[in-house]
Amino acid sequence: MPIQTTASVLPEAPSDTALLAVPYDSGLNPRVELPVPAAALMAHHAAKGEAGEIVEVPVSRGDSVGGLLLYGVGDGSPRALRKAASALTRRAKGRPELTVVVPDGDIAVFAEAALLAAYTFKIGAPQGKPPVAALTFVGADESAVRRGESVAQAVAVARDLANTPASTKTPSWLADQAAADGLEVKVWDEEALRAEGFGGILAVGQGSVHPPRLIQLSYIPDSYDEHVVLVGKGITFDSGGLSLKPTDNMKTQKTDMAGGAVVIAVMGALAALGSPVRVTGLVAAAENMPSGTAQRPGDVITHYSGTTVEVTNTDAEGRLVLADALAYADAVLEPDAMIDIATLTGAISVALGRNIGAVYATDDELARALISAGEATDDRLWRMPLIDDYRPALDSPIADMQNADLGGRFGAGSITAALFLREFTGKRPWAHLDIAGVGRSTVDEGTLSKGATGFGVRVLLDWLTRR
Repeated sequence: MPIQTTASVLPEAPSDTALLAVPYDSGLNPRVELPVPAAALMAHHAAKGEAGEIVEVPVSRGDSVGGLLLYGVGDGSPRALRKAASALTRRAKGRPELTVVVPDGDIAVFAEAALLAAYTFKIGAPQGKPPVAALTFVGADESAVRRGESVAQAVAVARDLANTPASTKTPSWLADQAAADGLEVKVWDEEALRAEGFGGILAVGQGSVHPPRLIQLSYIPDSYDEHVVLVGKGITFDSGGLSLKPTDNMKTQKTDMAGGAVVIAVMGALAALGSPVRVTGLVAAAENMPSGTAQRPGDVITHYSGTTVEVTNTDAEGRLVLADALAYADAVLEPDAMIDIATLTGAISVALGRNIGAVYATDDELARALISAGEATDDRLWRMPLIDDYRPALDSPIADMQNADLGGRFGAGSITAALFLREFTGKRPWAHLDIAGVGRSTVDEGTLSKGATGFGVRVLLDWLTRR
């Protein structure tokens, strides 16, 4: 479901606005006449003008009382504006409307953050105060607000898909959700996957009663100079397979298709944002379950590229489905660049925590562009090394490769996973985003809600639409 809070734009605030938010600058000068001396009010509240700081003042509205929210914007940077906007939306919970006089700066990111802070996902009766029903931005550029709205709604799509329970979210269900206006859609069912040699996707999905799918979405603008392929991991539930996860580690595994959700959300937003790049999205979808038909440790599978892989750990399944999709993209789609995004390794959470995603890349320019887009959008990325000295961890005595470092020879789980994927990219410019640490949030704070974050949507949309 999209974000339910509506966004509108007015040249000036109506006189009967019940709740009005007005920025004050770093000199603590509110941009509105107050019923009490401004300096004394700010001193009383020890206001510093920091982003996210809000001072509430009651004001007369005829026979009733309205609210005036004076909000700080810090240094006015995009990050500060996001913090200020999300704080306002959260302050207005339960209200029918909040009217906001916009600050100086990037209004697209301000509107985006205000709307993202209103995101909720609930199955059943709502609890607590609902998000503010309507946001009105006063003095804002309409196109900037609409861009922010489009990005926020795309992030919400990714969150919704990842938050949906696995009892609903089968690979075929995910394929049904992927269609969007203006996109060409192709779906491989299990018979087509078998006929065309997608051995990795089939092997991961063979233990489930819900067969796997490969989903292809195509966005083709009227003219373009570049073709980019996005590949998303779409494991709709990851039990670990026969290499079963501990119970606690399994509780969040409905979101193991967060990378695939990002690809679907990005593809659906490209037309509205006017991307000048041809983009093909691939989502390799499977449910990784233990059963009498599940793949076993020690099995050897043959990928789309013809590469044989010994499965040493069935819980290292994401790289198996991604490998098929990457090999297909290289051989058939022939893109100028490939990017995959996946909740791939728990190891990256140890390395970077829950606020920064990892980027591995074979191309320096591609890595720099993605990191720059991450800084601009607050989907921050840190470049990790592809250490060739660790490549022997993937050597198998009976196949071309093995899917995991059996015995932990190098202890670099995220790096060796990236090295595995690199083998299927055909030496094309390629980047791998490991979002295992940032794909889920444990807090309701700022633009985040507990559950799926949609991390990656903003950075990819920025990179694809501002070229």
